[in-house]
Amino acid sequence: MNELKLYNTLTRKIETFKPIKKKQVGMYSCGPTVYNCAHIGNLRTFILNDLLKRTLIYNNYKVKHVMNITDVDDKTIKASQEENISLNELTTKYEKSFFQDVEELNIIKPNITLRATENIKEVINLIKILLEKSYAYKTSDGIYFSISKFKNYGKLAQLEKIKIKKSRVLTDEYDKTNPQDFALWKFHTSSDGDVFWETEIGRGRPGWHIECSAMAMKSLGKTFDIHSGAVDLMFPHHTNEIAQSEAATGKKFVNFWIHGEFLNMKEGKMSKSLGNILTLKEIKSQGFSPLHFRYLCLLTHYRKPLNFTFENLEAAKNTYERLKRKIIEIKKERLKGQDKTKYYNLTFLEAINDELNTPKAIQTLWQVVDDLNFDSKLKIKLIEKFDSVLGLGLKKIKEEKAKLPVYIKELIIGRQELRKQKKFAEADMLREKIKSLGYLIEDKPNGFEIRKVE
Repeated sequence: MNELKLYNTLTRKIETFKPIKKKQVGMYSCGPTVYNCAHIGNLRTFILNDLLKRTLIYNNYKVKHVMNITDVDDKTIKASQEENISLNELTTKYEKSFFQDVEELNIIKPNITLRATENIKEVINLIKILLEKSYAYKTSDGIYFSISKFKNYGKLAQLEKIKIKKSRVLTDEYDKTNPQDFALWKFHTSSDGDVFWETEIGRGRPGWHIECSAMAMKSLGKTFDIHSGAVDLMFPHHTNEIAQSEAATGKKFVNFWIHGEFLNMKEGKMSKSLGNILTLKEIKSQGFSPLHFRYLCLLTHYRKPLNFTFENLEAAKNTYERLKRKIIEIKKERLKGQDKTKYYNLTFLEAINDELNTPKAIQTLWQVVDDLNFDSKLKIKLIEKFDSVLGLGLKKIKEEKAKLPVYIKELIIGRQELRKQKKFAEADMLREKIKSLGYLIEDKPNGFEIRKVE
């Protein structure tokens, strides 16, 4: 039996995945903070979330996938003030932009999407429990979680092993008893403008970390199977989620933690703070499709950094377009070959169940495509099955007629006339000229085909 194995950040081990409930999976993904457009570094993480979910489904699990939208925090408030629009207008605009990117990348939407601003009641209830259990305390500017009261704080990030001094664990602009403690609720100040909630614990707004714990447990219960996100969320965000959730419930919060590595530019990690971001819209403007980027992401294992350049995106584009052309040709074939479905099925399953090994899975895909002794119809069926995991839109591939410029059409007509006159040398010269202009002519028994050279 080929069992799914995943690297669990919590244990730093590769483990056989076993859900709490048979054949059912509760999965929570940290969603976007909607104060700006998502950059392609962010989007690599959402492709990972999608790949993980698709792999679970491929293994016949029923997945309940929950994702949050952070629509209230310091960044969203500041951005709404800078753009001189309401918080809701700002977050709605960037949420719409995010889901447009998701659709273009062929990412399956979560079963449940929760906004922080719509779950304040759940946040308050969780904070009240933490206050009652003395894990939280009030100051003049907010309510804080005391990490010294929670045993094994930092176990996810292994803070003791990497020797982070407690005094440097967390710092921000708020007052608190201990510098390492983090905010659960921030009392209203003039800098927040009209963003606040009147509650029994005071006028204010939630801290970032408490939002995710409240929404995750609301939808998936006190303990659930998988929590995923980018590696930079491991600390402090996910570390703090574990502390506040387990302090409140007395139960283990999450069984499997899955973290995706960074997408790096020459300057280092892609981030808004470094000012080296690229959006999906920007790479589209350079002649690339979102699926070219998805293909590029799948060529590197999710636990390894992806070094982004336009050169490697160009290479991914060329390979992906070649894959599309080959699939079109296979659909035209009537090859009656062997049925190798069982062999390739097993090879592909071994790849994706080995920690979501997409480079190996894509290698298997290409083996199927290039196998000249595999029945055409069965081959296409298997390619489409594999694509239910890879999400490269291969089922929708259809032959597209090249939209030819007038000058190319004229050259083609001239070439055809030369061929009729049996002036093949001159016709070949025109063929080469057409090729130099970006179009390739392939002569067929009943005519010819022309396509744009990628």
